[in-house]
Amino acid sequence: MSQLPETKRTVRLGRQTPTLAYVLPYQETHGDEAVELYEQGERHAMEWQTLLIYDIMATNEDGLWTHTKFGISLPRRNGKTELFIIRELWGLMHGEKILHTAHRTSTSHSAWERLCSVLDTAKIVYKSVKAKGAERIEVPETGGRIDYRTRTSTGGLGEGFDLLVVDEAQEYTDAEASALTYVVGASRNPQTIFCGTPPTLASSGTVFSDYRQSVIKGEAYDSGWAEWSVEFQVDPNDIEAWYQTNPSLGTLISERTIRSEIGKDVLDFCIQRLGFWVSFNIKSAISAVEWERLKVEALPKLRGKLYAGVKYGQDGKTVAMSIAVKTTEGKVFVECIDCRPIKAGNAWIVKFLEAADVARVAIDGAGHASTLVEAMKRKKLRRPLQVLPTVAQVIAANAAFADAVNDETLFHTGQPSVVQIATNCDTRAIGGHGGFGYRSIKPDVAVEILDSIILAHWLCQTARPARTQKVYY
Repeated sequence: MSQLPETKRTVRLGRQTPTLAYVLPYQETHGDEAVELYEQGERHAMEWQTLLIYDIMATNEDGLWTHTKFGISLPRRNGKTELFIIRELWGLMHGEKILHTAHRTSTSHSAWERLCSVLDTAKIVYKSVKAKGAERIEVPETGGRIDYRTRTSTGGLGEGFDLLVVDEAQEYTDAEASALTYVVGASRNPQTIFCGTPPTLASSGTVFSDYRQSVIKGEAYDSGWAEWSVEFQVDPNDIEAWYQTNPSLGTLISERTIRSEIGKDVLDFCIQRLGFWVSFNIKSAISAVEWERLKVEALPKLRGKLYAGVKYGQDGKTVAMSIAVKTTEGKVFVECIDCRPIKAGNAWIVKFLEAADVARVAIDGAGHASTLVEAMKRKKLRRPLQVLPTVAQVIAANAAFADAVNDETLFHTGQPSVVQIATNCDTRAIGGHGGFGYRSIKPDVAVEILDSIILAHWLCQTARPARTQKVYY
């Protein structure tokens, strides 16, 4: 009996791009050179490592690092050490002075061993010091040097380096940061790289979490961030979540390995294997007290036309519509009309806009906004006028809303769905110039409700009063 030819099995790989990334724009990078140098050591950089090293090693018009700081959050056993090696090997061959720090002595020693192995395979001449907890590698040809240290509250003081690597960054404490932050201060072209997993409930470090928040909020200068993570705690048996958060699944890690890691502690699994960032201690950008202060028991006296905001969720699940109208006091009253599944269609939105006296409507949502506009055209609606806001206008709308909350120039009636998202939101960076938007810090709470209110408020606040025609005799 003839035997059928064997077919090569296609191996599924984990997601190669971060689930969340903040990277400053750049034109040039040393990443290609670094990867080429690394692969001379008979190793092959995975796609996600190559893409990330390009961002880390991006340069500006002056030839300096675009990101003086870069943070990476990655579930365990995905190959972060090789990422360090790619960056450090380039640094050694270009005369950099490097300090590689870790929380445990065994971790820093292992990193030293692996870099020595790469140098051996690539036949690069180097000198090394094997003293556990104080290892060193030098390349005489370039003058490049890398020191390995276990972090302490005093380690690094008085020494000067060009690159600081913070491994096991989830354990990086304020005291350690105080000792190490300035070791790259005298360098002409300094860079600090943080890499770790999200902190567990037992982690002592806070620097990594604080850095992540500052980048997400747009408060960190010359900084980048990349992470593979789930936004909310999920079922450990969700295989799709495994592939979304582990770029080396299919190469360094197998489904069988991950399945064996599932235990009784679901939260710990989500943190360490799925990159989940616990947000129990994150405070809402708008407090319950602030939002309650803007609540009115009775509808205020209104004047003028209505303005509407329609926001389609980024996850493609729901769409929300809200309205805003000025009061006789010159303030703005806001209210959410509804939030429904996108798959339910746009008929309910068109029906409301057709029946209500709406002057303008702002529609935000890539791929869906044009569909709503077409639906309005088919109904031959002359009103309301449609506005498809630009990124700059969305940023302006969010800033205006935040000012209105602070200045108490905004009213609402306390709709439960609005209260839920308004008092459980955090800011997120938009663009590269300090702009921000909002995101939910609770699962299954639709931020598009708040976004639609913000759009409606923006149109209402910026609307020019109608000119009164004057008749002269």
